[in-house]
Amino acid sequence: MKAIYLTGFMGAGKTTVGEQLAAEMNLPVLDTDQEIIKKLNKTIKEMFEQQGESFFRLEETKILKELPTENIIITTGGGIVIKEENRAWMKEHGHIVMLHAEIDTIYERVHSDQTRPLASKKSKDELNELYQSRENYYKDCTLLIETDQKNIEDIVKEIITRLKEIEIGNR
Repeated sequence: MKAIYLTGFMGAGKTTVGEQLAAEMNLPVLDTDQEIIKKLNKTIKEMFEQQGESFFRLEETKILKELPTENIIITTGGGIVIKEENRAWMKEHGHIVMLHAEIDTIYERVHSDQTRPLASKKSKDELNELYQSRENYYKDCTLLIETDQKNIEDIVKEIITRLKEIEIGNR
């Protein structure tokens, strides 16, 4: 089976859903941000402060292309979709599942999280502006899954059901 890439804005639930989806499908899960942290032995916040966002985005693309593309679930950083190169890679090697949450939900989850350099000091309006600037990139996906007012189990079941439908349709 091709890779399953979970995308979406920060705080949409990619890591949590990815872990549960991996357990349900009996597949390993890798997180692009965590893989970058391991590779460079720095936090994302340190990378942003010391080398800047453009450095981080280059490392993000490198890591994406180093990860397996079969029988794996990959959770991604919220900005990975900005680069067309990354979206094309994910489409070629798997299914892109975009998790969508409303900005109020996102704000509640991320506004006080110091590990999120692009979010921790932003107002809800500023976060919304950042989301809006990426929205079309997020929608360039195989599946769009609404996550508001749903529990993790229901989200995972929906992803599995809809991926099966795609697989059947591709036969």
